[in-house]
Amino acid sequence: MNSPKEIAQNYIATGATKVNLPVSKMLLLGILAGMFIALAGVGSTLVPVTVLATPLASVGRLLGAMVFPTGLAMVLISGSELFTGNNLIIIPVLQKEVKVQQMLKNWFYVYIGNFIGSILIAALTVYGGTYNILGNEAGVAVINVAMNKVSMSWTDVLLQGILCNFLVCIAVWMSFAAKDIVGRVAALYLPIMLFVLSGYEHSIANMYFIPAGIFAKGNLDFHLPYINQASAGNLADLNWLTLWTKNLIPSTLGNIIGGMILVGAAYWFIYLRDPAAKGKK
Repeated sequence: MNSPKEIAQNYIATGATKVNLPVSKMLLLGILAGMFIALAGVGSTLVPVTVLATPLASVGRLLGAMVFPTGLAMVLISGSELFTGNNLIIIPVLQKEVKVQQMLKNWFYVYIGNFIGSILIAALTVYGGTYNILGNEAGVAVINVAMNKVSMSWTDVLLQGILCNFLVCIAVWMSFAAKDIVGRVAALYLPIMLFVLSGYEHSIANMYFIPAGIFAKGNLDFHLPYINQASAGNLADLNWLTLWTKNLIPSTLGNIIGGMILVGAAYWFIYLRDPAAKGKK
């Protein structure tokens, strides 16, 4: 097993490799990561609905959270590029092995790729009939999730975004301690399950959840049962503008703070910062 200091040292080379990828590869690997996270979102939505009519209904959220780590496992094992995990590139930046411009370029193209991949899965699942099960309850659940995410206050989304990517980057960090696939998956599993169970805001996952809700509200089989709920909100509030203004902007900023500062910068300071270097200049 790699020690925390070895993880920090190894990530310098990892981050340098990421920022030196051609733009085409950043985009394609970002698209794949977006698809993986979105598919994990599909599973975490379907599980609670599947157990709704059983004695397990009260633990549906826990079971959904137990499915979601599959997404990050696919991202890390397949070698694709996830914006939230790449917030750790701040480590080689602080070590002066990577330039800030290179980090921002990577974030930009990977973020776009993640968005494209997430939208693709949202469209394929909603229009492909994935949610037409159990009397369309799954489709209603998709709308409910999306509405909840665009109904939160900006501050709540920001703070929950910080907590989310603190856990996601800790999961990535812990996975780098292992030297085999089983160990990597086992290491990332619990922090990811914890963030989903806690309901924290992951910008890339939300690139799937909210668009899926937008697509689903256009289906009357989902739309009508949703508006007949006592807790139904105004579906006009669920749109492409609120996707960004009510969720993606604050959740992305929160994710950057949680991953870049609370994990990346913190571990760089603990394990890599050389106080003696100042005296040499």
